[in-house]
Amino acid sequence: MTVSTYTSPEMLSRLVGFDTTSAKSNRALIDWVRDYFAGHGVQATLVPNDTGTKASLYASIGPAVEGGIVLSGHTDVVPVDGQPWDTDPWRLTDKAGKLYGRGSCDMKGFVACALAAVPRLKTARLKVPVHFAFSYDEEVGCLGAHSLAERLMGDVPRPRAVIIGEPTMMGTVKGHKGQNSYQVVVTGFEAHSSMTHLGVSAVHFAGELVHFINRLQDEFAARATDNGYMPPWGTMNVGVISGGTAGNILARECTLLWEYRQVPGDDADEARRRVQAHIDDVLLPAMRRRHDAARIEMTPRFVVPAFKGEDRGEAEQLARGWSGSNDSTMVAYATEAGIFQQTGISTVVCGPGDIAQAHQPNEFVLAAQLAACDAFLDRMIAWAARG
Repeated sequence: MTVSTYTSPEMLSRLVGFDTTSAKSNRALIDWVRDYFAGHGVQATLVPNDTGTKASLYASIGPAVEGGIVLSGHTDVVPVDGQPWDTDPWRLTDKAGKLYGRGSCDMKGFVACALAAVPRLKTARLKVPVHFAFSYDEEVGCLGAHSLAERLMGDVPRPRAVIIGEPTMMGTVKGHKGQNSYQVVVTGFEAHSSMTHLGVSAVHFAGELVHFINRLQDEFAARATDNGYMPPWGTMNVGVISGGTAGNILARECTLLWEYRQVPGDDADEARRRVQAHIDDVLLPAMRRRHDAARIEMTPRFVVPAFKGEDRGEAEQLARGWSGSNDSTMVAYATEAGIFQQTGISTVVCGPGDIAQAHQPNEFVLAAQLAACDAFLDRMIAWAARG
């Protein structure tokens, strides 16, 4: 039987070729990765969603002992719809050392390096194991990581550290904000726009809610302290709003999506409580004075916990040694790090590529960054072989 081996760019080319936009299934990629592991004599375990249309995967190489390293990455990517790409986003294109393709930076580059390292891991006579953890639907709320982390940590001996390979230019990130997302559906009562006293415009009251969210963010900003984050306060955003049927009808319904990205250590639920209180105490009474059928319903969409920097965290120290990084930073964007940290395992974010390229048209990762990640993994393998 011929065992498949790939360089990191070759592996990345295979992975980019799978359209794993979050709105679609990632099973073709996951099944290919499972078969790749099997070709190297490694059993991979799938953790599917409720319908089986998507799946996470974990696998281990090395002895079944405590003290191993988890290499974690997500397999989904953001859409390319409406973006002006100069190359085929689903075909890796090398232009002067820039490897273009959707997900090349965020974050199939790290996954490719980890998978390309499998043959090296198999021959390294490891004293402690290396675990692989690849998830689905990170881009829409880290939906697959919760069950993946739970299954992995319940199935393998306690690891020593988790490396989340999001793009950091191979620097180390020791903390990031959390992200809580909510949907609000405002229901009013239709009437002719010349007879506004007979109805309740859902759009008008949704606007009142947006105004309150803006003022609440200003309040959070006013009490911010110097904490290393930019900006140093919890941010709020109404990203989508949709409602109404015609310009001369009071809108019956309006839906908005909003989020709160909290600084680690802040009350993650404060924004939701404040918004809910404003709905209950101010907006709903005003709406129902006009018509008792009015209502407002707010439901959570997802929760991504903040990643809190550890005091001389073991994962950070290991990653800094393997990467050659002299210091660590905090970032505003969210990753799956907080989810793994909640399992009690030391965690750090470190991977190839520049986050500025993520989600962009003509997304790319530098070939030099993949080489740096390969070197990082080689140092990790040597460490794991020494035990």
